[in-house]
Amino acid sequence: MTTDDLSAPLGQDRPRRRRFRLPFTAPQALTALFGLFLATFLGFAIFNHDPLGGEPVVKVAYDLPSPAGEKSAPASAAIPQAQAPAGEASKAPGQQTVTIIDGSSGNRQNVVIGGTSDNSAKNDEPSAPAADVNPKLLEASRYGMIPIAAGGLKPFRAYAAGSDAERATAAKMPSIAIVITGLGVGAAKTTEAILKLPGAVTLAFTPYGADPAKLVARARAQKHEVLLQVPMEPFDYPDNDPGPQTLLTSLGPEQNLDRLAWHMSRFQGYVGIANFMGSRILASDTVMKPIIQDAAKRGLAYLDDGSVSRSVAGVLADSISMPNAKADVSIDTLPTTLDIDRSLAKLETLARERGSAIGVASALPVSIERIGNWAKQLEGRGIMLVPLTTVMLKPKSS
Repeated sequence: MTTDDLSAPLGQDRPRRRRFRLPFTAPQALTALFGLFLATFLGFAIFNHDPLGGEPVVKVAYDLPSPAGEKSAPASAAIPQAQAPAGEASKAPGQQTVTIIDGSSGNRQNVVIGGTSDNSAKNDEPSAPAADVNPKLLEASRYGMIPIAAGGLKPFRAYAAGSDAERATAAKMPSIAIVITGLGVGAAKTTEAILKLPGAVTLAFTPYGADPAKLVARARAQKHEVLLQVPMEPFDYPDNDPGPQTLLTSLGPEQNLDRLAWHMSRFQGYVGIANFMGSRILASDTVMKPIIQDAAKRGLAYLDDGSVSRSVAGVLADSISMPNAKADVSIDTLPTTLDIDRSLAKLETLARERGSAIGVASALPVSIERIGNWAKQLEGRGIMLVPLTTVMLKPKSS
């Protein structure tokens, strides 16, 4: 080893290894990949022909026609889901086709709802009339049976609760009718109202929920009078949406009456209809007039729940001598024991002053409990609890 070897940097006399370098940088590679992806996407969008255009599809099984003696071969086709024709084999038991009508164009679109996979959805199927519903007071519609007046008989009279003797007694003393609204959506709260409240309390059912026809039949078996609550457009619709097939100011008379028929077909045995929401539509004379006229023609009464100060329903009903009434007190606007008791006391005062009064309440447990206790003591104070039709038929004193 020489002196030069000792003074030389370590490894300098060794041959250097050459590093492998790509002919492009990482940013250049990413740019090239992005360009390739963009070119592929544009080519697919321009040259690919997809008639469905990304629409959701459903497979519908059907049988191809075959010569006699041969088994038909199953086949399937992809069709847009929104345009699946009603009655196809893909329709599960318990499903129903609901027609939605466009408010501006009037175009109809069939939508299948319900099915055995959902216990609550299968209740959208039109129900058979109860055994105690008069078949003469029903007519067929494309949604099912709906009420009609026939031979001088009207549902308002046929399904009214209470006897003639009780109505004669009520004519001579102050009377109060209580209507519990919003029933049918929850089976538990509906059953509680049916069983815990006196038969003289009228029950109003919405067209939705778990088997409304069965619950209505149970209510009528307990001597309760029944109303159908019809969903109507509020001012803040659609942010505040009453539900499917809501009657709207944007629809024409034929379209609203078609929706009304859908609601009427959900169950039978009711004496009349009542509004469910409806602050906007109830203030429109032109929209409400055909609705009131149709209900009157069918022999039904109308109850205004009193929530809309500018409601024209009562005036329209009076103009054609349709039985109607407007609630005087909302009993549980503030759902506390003290406020409910105050509202019930107010009803008593109004009944003594005018001969009758009407209160509406929801099926809250506290409301059912306070109304039930109050009703037990009412007769001892010289006031009679009566069904809604009794108050509607009773002349009001000034």
